[in-house]
Amino acid sequence: MSITWKGVFPALTTKFTADDNLDFSLISKNLDAQLAAGVDGLILGGTLGEASVLTTDEKEKLVKFAIEKANGKVPVIINIAEGSTREAVKQAELAQTWGAKGLMILPPMRYKSDHRETVTYFKTVAQNTDLPMMIYNNPYDYRIEVTLDMFEELIECANIQAVKESTRDVTNVTRLINRFGDRIKILCGVDTIAMEEMVLGADGWVAGLVCAFPAETVAIYRLVKAGRIAEAAAIYRWFMPLLELDIVPKLVQYIKLAEAELGIGSEYVRAPRLTIIGEERERVLSVIKTGIKNRPTLPDYLNL
Repeated sequence: MSITWKGVFPALTTKFTADDNLDFSLISKNLDAQLAAGVDGLILGGTLGEASVLTTDEKEKLVKFAIEKANGKVPVIINIAEGSTREAVKQAELAQTWGAKGLMILPPMRYKSDHRETVTYFKTVAQNTDLPMMIYNNPYDYRIEVTLDMFEELIECANIQAVKESTRDVTNVTRLINRFGDRIKILCGVDTIAMEEMVLGADGWVAGLVCAFPAETVAIYRLVKAGRIAEAAAIYRWFMPLLELDIVPKLVQYIKLAEAELGIGSEYVRAPRLTIIGEERERVLSVIKTGIKNRPTLPDYLNL
């Protein structure tokens, strides 16, 4: 399966049991909800997926399980977030043997690489896999910005095809299109500016709150692309207090709490993360419950 890098790609949380094992029952339930809502791909092991605390064995099980559930309907993509080039190449090779159809990849972790080092890192991985790749550009959280000049060198690799645009600078969409046309597909990676970036020409949305609200997320995307901006904006305005849960340090705990309230996830996280408690939990829960109470009626977005 090739990847078109268009549409809604959930950055899925990883569901755990109370005794800290993978919860395949809840993973299955959430995947069913995502597929029924019409998502266009599945991303495993990203920031929301608690990548840094997953073992390689767990990643393999997650990928293979998601592939079986997707049953060829959408591509399954695995995130790579490693400190060494050698390990990143190894993870890419493993992903291909597991059956993943694409990679999302961050710059080197922990070390702030310069222009030459960053480009060499991405190119080395690309040259050691046949899988299509999406560069995760998030200098806000991970300190390294993948600049337009870097992309000029990176597109020499045919399998570097897309960017998860998480600079939080909406104008970067226009700069990318002006310089590269449609050579690099652009997927917004920040929930709170997703509609703005799609209106400006972004091809898709790597979404976070989609984990709990898949139908509303896909509806916004499809309405925007159908030119039904006012309808999309009405849903987006309702969604905004929830989307803001995606841009905080505890986004994993907050989004998992939302999934739990909707019955398609649980609050369990893996240490050192801890589930939220007290006033913080009540405050976040109030936002979630208000959103659920005022949930909008959606148009027949699947047939746009």
